[in-house]
Amino acid sequence: MRFAIYTLGCKVNQYESQAMQSVLEGQGHCCVPFEEEAELYIINTCSVTAVSDKKSRQVIRRVRRQTPQAVIAVCGCYAQAEPEQVAALDVDLVSGTGNRMDFLSLCHTEVQRRQQPIVRVDDALHRYDFEVLPAGGLEGRTRAMLKVQDGCRNFCSYCIIPYTRGALRSEPLERAVEQARELEAKGFHEIVVTGIEISSWGVEWKDGSSLIDLLEALCSAVPSLRIRLGSLEPRTITQEFCQRASKLSNLCPHFHLSLQSGCDSVLKRMNRRYDTARYLESCRLLREHFDRPSITTDLIVGFPGETEEEFLQTLSFLEQADFAEMHIFPYSRRPGTVADRMGGHLSNAVKEDRVHRASAAAAALADRYLHSFIGNTLPVLLEEEKNGLWRGHAPNYVDVHVKAEGNWHNVLTEVCISGVEAGHLIGQLNRDCLHN
Repeated sequence: MRFAIYTLGCKVNQYESQAMQSVLEGQGHCCVPFEEEAELYIINTCSVTAVSDKKSRQVIRRVRRQTPQAVIAVCGCYAQAEPEQVAALDVDLVSGTGNRMDFLSLCHTEVQRRQQPIVRVDDALHRYDFEVLPAGGLEGRTRAMLKVQDGCRNFCSYCIIPYTRGALRSEPLERAVEQARELEAKGFHEIVVTGIEISSWGVEWKDGSSLIDLLEALCSAVPSLRIRLGSLEPRTITQEFCQRASKLSNLCPHFHLSLQSGCDSVLKRMNRRYDTARYLESCRLLREHFDRPSITTDLIVGFPGETEEEFLQTLSFLEQADFAEMHIFPYSRRPGTVADRMGGHLSNAVKEDRVHRASAAAAALADRYLHSFIGNTLPVLLEEEKNGLWRGHAPNYVDVHVKAEGNWHNVLTEVCISGVEAGHLIGQLNRDCLHN
């Protein structure tokens, strides 16, 4: 059969969609672009905000209008959180965030029988086993994702994800290493270690296992591949973590430390488990052990009750942390969360103003970070060509553009950095340092 997959949300959803595609193609089915006609449409939803829910509904309705005879199967966090709402959208199959193999089997059954809709959603809070899915990436990509962890125990006041993803579950170290070697054999040059909360890898085993143990094993197993980390909880960064991580030559010096607010009183209302002093300590440790590491983050502005003074504290903190890049979001209400029931919700106008001001501060910091590399030579994994320029990423995930003729896709090469342009580095190939 012909099938198509649409993915909303985080890297974990992207990973799981790629795994589902791999399984279906291995069974002889044909994946087509989502805009084309297919017998089966899989929509992997996100539910991190009410806006995410709305986007999921829009995609479902659009597919039903355009292909009324097709089977529509919906999975992911929105389907897990609100299965009845999804079922009411004239879909054929509703699943959640667990047991992808059963979901795919049901998809095939629905294509064959096309009768009454099926709703098959479990209780996420009572999952205890990590579901191992095929590791890989989309055809033609230079990097692949490796999901090593699922679930979250943080219960931040604005977030529904612990309820849709369930308890902590980690992939066994030996299996993660095996999958990394499989990815190396497929020709990938970089692996992104991902999960809902990878900082918690191994915690549920209560045997002392921690994320740095996994990283050491992965870096040793595939020394020719870059190992890049997904989002980290700031308290992961300790003296021991940095001492051990800094010895891993193929670990990318890119650390995405989730912040959300630079004001302690707001962090407390968010139920975050650190304060600004602990966050700055993480930044200090990283810069002590790595040369100009890329420290990036997420920021939510306009959280319920956030005063102008609290927002100004956040702006001041951004300068202290000196981020290389930031993702900035206005607070979006999510029904079912503690924050949704809080008082002091701000107007859209106030939130938009704060997004604008925070974005301006972030842009200045990013520009300063990029300029620090002018005159340096960086190893860049080239990925795609556009308008005569090849684009790729350095280990610190800085975007680098270089003029080159021919096919440089999936080639790791040294680039001499000559300038900064429109938020990225520009440079020239250093052909004497080429690595294939």
